[in-house]
Formats: sequence, C-alpha cells, structure tokens
Amino acid sequence: MSTEKSRVAKDVRAGAEVVYGPEECYQHSVELLEELGFPRGVLPLRDLVECGRVRETGFVWMKQKAPYEHFFVKTNTRVSYATEVTAYVEKFKMKKMTGIKSRQMFMWVPISEMSMDDPSSGKIVFRTPMGIGKSFPISAFVDEEDEKKKPTSSENGNQLKA
Repeated sequence: MSTEKSRVAKDVRAGAEVVYGPEECYQHSVELLEELGFPRGVLPLRDLVECGRVRETGFVWMKQKAPYEHFFVKTNTRVSYATEVTAYVEKFKMKKMTGIKSRQMFMWVPISEMSMDDPSSGKIVFRTPMGIGKSFPISAFVDEEDEKKKPTSSENGNQLKA
C-alpha cells in the first residue's frame, strides 16, 4: 500500500518546481501567498525544509521539520499544521488542502479549503470537508511584513503629489 501511495505522490508532483532549505522555502511560500492574494500570516509554517509547486495542476506542498501548532490571537483559534501541508491553488483559493486542522470546541477539525470568495469583503473563508465554513477578517492574518508594506495616509498623500 505504501508503494502505491508513493507512486501517486510522485505522479502528482511530476514536473514540479522544488526548493529546499529554510530561507528558500520561506521566500517561496511568501511569494505564493502574495500571488494568490492571501496575507502571508495565514500559513505560519516553521522550519520549512522543502516546498514545491506544479504550475500546470496548481498542486503545492510545503514540508516542515516537525508538526506545528499556532494560536491566532485575533481569531481566538488554535491551528495544527502537519509535517506536510498540501493544496491545489488558484487566485484567492486553496482547495483540497491536507495537513491543517483547527481546534473547535473539544475536537480537531480538518480544514480543506481557504478562499476569499469576494476579496472586497475583507474576509477569508475556511471550509471543512463537510462544506461547513467560517469566515474571519483578512486583517486577522496580516503579519508585520504585510503591515510595513501598507502605505500610510501621509505616504498616500506624498505619492499623489509627486
């Protein structure tokens, strides 16, 4: 059975762009999130060792040294990230996600999709395999780097004058 899983995994990853090492993987994951329109804080993975993407199919994966739990203060949510997180991606959407679970009440619930159905709404929707979804403000996942990129009102004024 494990040989079959291994063969399928290789097939899904055929033709992938793969990067290795913490710095390269971090940069790759940040660029991917920005390209998809998500704030970089939405996937706070740690100690990444391998990241890959098959552009033709949209399949991506990110491997970290060990599983990681993160508490999102602004959403009051604990999320668990497995050693490997996978998804199929397109603009404003990650679907068929694996390796991510959210703590709800007394149980861990898998997250299978993350999307911004209407980016102008300022909301990200997280869905379970059963289709149940919960939305949160995009601002809850903005990290310090994203904050630095936002122009302040005085900067906007300066840009308009130039």
